[in-house]
Amino acid sequence: MHIQVRHAANPTDFKSYDTHRIREDFLVEKLFVPDQLHFVYSHYDRMIVGGVKPVGQIHKLPNYEELKADYFLERREMGIINIGGDGFVILGEELYTLQKRDCLYVGRGNKHVSFKTLDPDNPAKFVLQSAPAHRDIPTALLKAADASPVEMGSFETANKRTIYKYIHAGRLDSCQLVMGLTVLQSGCNWNTMPPHTHDRRSEIYVYFDMEDDQRVVHIMGTSTETRHILVAPDQAVISPPWSVHAGVGTASYSFIWAMAGENYTFADMDILVLSDLR
Repeated sequence: MHIQVRHAANPTDFKSYDTHRIREDFLVEKLFVPDQLHFVYSHYDRMIVGGVKPVGQIHKLPNYEELKADYFLERREMGIINIGGDGFVILGEELYTLQKRDCLYVGRGNKHVSFKTLDPDNPAKFVLQSAPAHRDIPTALLKAADASPVEMGSFETANKRTIYKYIHAGRLDSCQLVMGLTVLQSGCNWNTMPPHTHDRRSEIYVYFDMEDDQRVVHIMGTSTETRHILVAPDQAVISPPWSVHAGVGTASYSFIWAMAGENYTFADMDILVLSDLR
């Protein structure tokens, strides 16, 4: 079995990329195909993003030749957030129930991980984010209602939103993975304002909770050479450490964010002045 590999890009070279090249290198178009698992391995901080939509089967977390490991989590940790119907994550003989927006942290050393849907007519959709791990940390489940939501933004600037922080210092422990999700309120469509970069870690966005015919314009690139990608529901964008990451939708939406890298502090970011963006 093979995993798709995405190599890192130099920000100077990125300036010359056309639309096709940007989408090919940074957009993950197919996360959820019924009864299949899809993973992309990014050379930015060795992060992996994937998705599984179990319908009629139980799906085991596969191993991939590119990992050069005996099993997927031999040297890795993983965060799992469900964005669909109720489902189960099975670790060995332990079963964890994940409703929509619940998060499960799975530590290094878990050999047997499986995914199952409760109701095939309303299948679970598990977003999987993984990073290298240097120590063993116990598995932990955090329900969405217990995620200490933080309100940010305003209706005047069209970015009133609720941020749910799951995996970070002070909540679910991890080695380097930081993970959560943001929900924009109805009528709001701007995310990640003020725009920023964080040169000490990479980030992967997964956009969801919007109609099939709606899109998010994801802004990326350096502050003086911004580019954009049109992102459909249930697609992901890989954001390099040097890249701005912000976006605006044609309707309200939600997105999962996951980070890995040198700095574990959630608030580690280099704020950019909006008027300086080009």
